[in-house]
Amino acid sequence: MTSNKQFGKQGWIPERLSSLESKTYLITGANTGAGFQATRILLSTGARVVMLNRNAEKSNAAVTKLKSEFGNSADVDFVCMDLADMASIRRASEDVLKLVTKIDALICNGAIAQVATQQLTADGFESQLGVNHYGHFLLCGLLFNRIDASHGRIVVVSSEGHKMGLRTIQFDDMNWDKNYHPNKVYSQSKLAQMMFAYQLQNKVQAAGKNVKVYVCHPGASNTSLIRESANKITRMSWAIMVKLGLAQSAEKGAYPEVMCATEENLKERAYYGPTGFMNFGGPVGEGKLEPFVLDKHVMTKLWMLSEHETSMHWTI
Repeated sequence: MTSNKQFGKQGWIPERLSSLESKTYLITGANTGAGFQATRILLSTGARVVMLNRNAEKSNAAVTKLKSEFGNSADVDFVCMDLADMASIRRASEDVLKLVTKIDALICNGAIAQVATQQLTADGFESQLGVNHYGHFLLCGLLFNRIDASHGRIVVVSSEGHKMGLRTIQFDDMNWDKNYHPNKVYSQSKLAQMMFAYQLQNKVQAAGKNVKVYVCHPGASNTSLIRESANKITRMSWAIMVKLGLAQSAEKGAYPEVMCATEENLKERAYYGPTGFMNFGGPVGEGKLEPFVLDKHVMTKLWMLSEHETSMHWTI
């Protein structure tokens, strides 16, 4: 069951935004796809945006493109950061804290998907879990105090794919050494992100902190997420979806994360995204939050494991 009552039949659209001057937003994976489009939307309303990307060349090109569109005064910058490398995340967090005095929202947009064969990160994690979950878990922890001081937000960008795997966490084999499957591993990584977000909500509330946490998904958006690392069948299936018009634009895919970063009076214990056919596209609003996502035992165990694996011991 979905709901668009808050925003009407057309759902949330960027026209709802007022001036965001004096606001500062951080976005991971922002030099292409939905992250780049979210950057565009935020810049168009006067915000400051810092992109956290691993590729400096592509980031410089993205900054150049954005300044050509919005003028040289557009307040956009980037910090090099690789979500697959804990040391890189720690260095980037230090750079961010020197660069910005406040963080109105950290948008955890960067991701990898459907990696055909098992790959490991620099720290020995299965790559999709390492990038999508552990990387963002560490980043959010390192920047949390600045976000809290700013009365800011954390926006976790998940995926409808979280429903298409085990619907729990495979704690006895987190790297999937025994039964690796591209889609099931991706599903677990996106479920882990959601469980992190909702457990963080619990901890924020208990500690009386000033951070709001939201979860969304982009629907089926025509981005570069399905890359050469995916197997041939996955790439062909995605190409067919795009050709048939079942995938919406990357710009529309950015609407949910921008909404969660800016819109007032949103529910936190909720799941936002497109609400049309199979949630591929359509009006952006509140979707169905599945009960298995909120399994208290699994959420607690995952949090403890994530602290251990990332050596990020939160103080809340």
